[in-house]
Amino acid sequence: QVQLVESGGGLAQAGGSLRLSCAASGGTFSTYAMGWFRQAPGKEREFLAAISRSGGSTYYADSVKGRFTISRDNAKNTVYLQMNSLKPEDTAVYYCAGNRLSAAQTMGFKSAVLDYWGQGTQVTISS
Repeated sequence: QVQLVESGGGLAQAGGSLRLSCAASGGTFSTYAMGWFRQAPGKEREFLAAISRSGGSTYYADSVKGRFTISRDNAKNTVYLQMNSLKPEDTAVYYCAGNRLSAAQTMGFKSAVLDYWGQGTQVTISS
């Protein structure tokens, strides 16, 4: 059973940066495509970014493209989300998620069945 634990959330000012981490344990991390979602109060969960098993392919939602960068370190069993140029509307609980997906399936990460989720980390951006 894979466990995912996010960290790195907190309070930042608009225009600032944060880096979220998601540490995985209990599985072979390099066999899992990974991604990030967020959910703001009163809103639906939103896909942000996904990365293939090897890290060779990445996918982004239009809302964060150019501001957020997803990466992974398979030696450290960790996936990251570097968030720059933060806006108050980025305030949300951020979740990492993963599943065994092929490179082609990772393209559809947004709507894929994801078996593993972290508990979430709060990100609050002040104006």
